[in-house]
Amino acid sequence: MPMWLVAVLVVVYTTAGGLSLLRIIRGPSVLDRVVASDVLVATLMCALGTEMAVTGHVWAMPILLVLAMFGVVGAFAVARFLATARDPLRDGDGPAGPDPAVPAGPDGERRRP
Repeated sequence: MPMWLVAVLVVVYTTAGGLSLLRIIRGPSVLDRVVASDVLVATLMCALGTEMAVTGHVWAMPILLVLAMFGVVGAFAVARFLATARDPLRDGDGPAGPDPAVPAGPDGERRRP
């Protein structure tokens, strides 16, 4: 692999990693941070794969597998957490407690019709 291509890839991976770290730090939402962390993991995987191709060894293969598992499991965990998270304003429980205008069901839960 030509050295100029390796230099270009180092610049690309460094830029992608820096921008994803900036998005993780600045946010503004949890989803922005999750997507940025997935991009950072993918960038690390690409950098390790490039390093393996340039040097011709495979010692980083277990690290690549762990990073791939981390990326998939982390994305599924966050998606499940955000899907089951309760929105207090949607469920009728605001800062002042349950909304008295929302009737309670047979199980005592207050649900909007």
